Amino acid sequence: MSQDHEHPHYRDDQPAAPVDWREHGVKVIKGDQLDSNTAQTPGMNRAAAINAARVGAQKIWAGTVTIHPNAKTGAHHHGALESVIYVVRGQARMRWGEHLEFTAEAGPGDFIFVPPYVPHQEINASTDDPLECVLVRSDNEAVVVNLNIDAVEAPETVFWVDPIHKHPHDH
Repeated sequence: MSQDHEHPHYRDDQPAAPVDWREHGVKVIKGDQLDSNTAQTPGMNRAAAINAARVGAQKIWAGTVTIHPNAKTGAHHHGALESVIYVVRGQARMRWGEHLEFTAEAGPGDFIFVPPYVPHQEINASTDDPLECVLVRSDNEAVVVNLNIDAVEAPETVFWVDPIHKHPHDH
């Protein structure tokens, strides 16, 4: 019988010394314990839940974003970082591009992906309700580069089209 295994040996990846998992294990960060001492952009409130300083995160940053009714952020990008935005409540309108010439909307339960260096602006599409989102980034530091952009007045709507989600006009 051959001794080749198809499954990985997880124990080979474990540290040599025993780890104090009580101290270095799972951490729960309560919603009312987030830290607003993080990079900010005008028009939004960011609060950090997961980062290097708070929990020792090495590769990701996570927190919340609130945009007040009828408000929009200044244009900005996040350097080399990838961002994922999950809309918890409210209606998000994203604008992006060199002149913020593209636009798309997202509602509760929707995910938004922002690639590195994309100039963008988050807008609360509602005049009455706050827009509340969860934000996850691909590094433990919140890189924010605020931009001075001359925005086009009428951005072009971009629909997310893939084999599963057809363009709304194709229905």
